[in-house]
Amino acid sequence: MTFDEVMASLKSHGNESTKNILKKHGAREPFFGVQVADLKKIQKKIKVNHALAMPLWASGNSDAMYLAGMIADPNAVTELELNKMAKEAYWYYLSEYAVAPLAAESPFGLKLALEWIERAEENIQAAGWVVLSHHVALLPDEAIDLELIQSLMERAAREVHLFQNRVAYTQNGFIIAAGTYCKSLFESAMDMGKKIGKVKVDMGETACKVPFIPDYLQKIKARGKVGVKSRKTKC
Repeated sequence: MTFDEVMASLKSHGNESTKNILKKHGAREPFFGVQVADLKKIQKKIKVNHALAMPLWASGNSDAMYLAGMIADPNAVTELELNKMAKEAYWYYLSEYAVAPLAAESPFGLKLALEWIERAEENIQAAGWVVLSHHVALLPDEAIDLELIQSLMERAAREVHLFQNRVAYTQNGFIIAAGTYCKSLFESAMDMGKKIGKVKVDMGETACKVPFIPDYLQKIKARGKVGVKSRKTKC
């Protein structure tokens, strides 16, 4: 598919109901309001096409930018491109669900994550914590620096009530991810969750809630999924 064909397809799949919902979460014009299920249909036609992904991202259209993250090649994307995307991802849907998964699967994932969590910009810092969550989800434990992850969990636990919204949300999520995917860190994550308590995040005019770490991890344990790795990062 060409750029124009993709944009036409996105427009045809857009609807006002989805658009209104996405606006409540932070999307702004220009965008059509395409559901993820429909984005996946377009993705299946394109598969991986990095040369097409970059112009779609540059379009500034939120639907096209999300699709760009889905079809971009993690083995072809450059560190410069990822930093540019992280800066331009103006709301969490893009920074956490388009840029972060792509970065996590790239050769620069851990490096960028450690850089991004030091940034002042909320969207970039949050993306960094999401990349770390994918890092522990994807790699076998023997390929993970578990001491580093433990120290980052402790940092997240110290900071989670100091930051607002997306940083706090993704720090909370990182502790859950570490306890879920790294069996040796499960008890540590549980203890941290009990000390942290419930994390308050302004979710705007949405029904979204912040998971309570101990409850979430207990459900994972009950399902026998502690230590079971994920096969992919993208939705």
